[in-house]
Amino acid sequence: MGASRFGPYLCAVKVSRLLFLPLAAVLLASTLPGCLSLQSEEQKAEAAEKALLARHDELMAQMDQVYALRQQLQKTPGADTVAAGRHRRALVAANAGMLDWMHQYRKPADSVTVDRRLAYYAAQQQRIDSVGHLFRTSLDSARRLLEAAPSTSSSR
Repeated sequence: MGASRFGPYLCAVKVSRLLFLPLAAVLLASTLPGCLSLQSEEQKAEAAEKALLARHDELMAQMDQVYALRQQLQKTPGADTVAAGRHRRALVAANAGMLDWMHQYRKPADSVTVDRRLAYYAAQQQRIDSVGHLFRTSLDSARRLLEAAPSTSSSR
């Protein structure tokens, strides 16, 4: 008799649980994509920042080469002095481009919207890629000039 006294209550609890589970599933399904898209947008911003800083680090690793080639161009006898001066100035411009980029770069605050951070990182990526182009062209052309100079084999 005790079981029949709680029977309607237990039945109501089971029914309310059965109604709650689908409702919870619908709520979870409707909010989860929003959370996931926010998370993936945040991850995109983090990935963009990491790629930008990795490119910076890659170029910074070449700064010693820029300096060494500038010194070699200055000391290499027999090299065309006009061409050597032009290549040294290109190396100086590449170095200055990196320093300028580093001085103006400011990581956006976490409170800045993801879209604005992504736009900032994209613009900065273009700038650092331009610096990378300066590095590549100035390093390559300076090396070619030094290789063409008659006395480079004895100075290495």
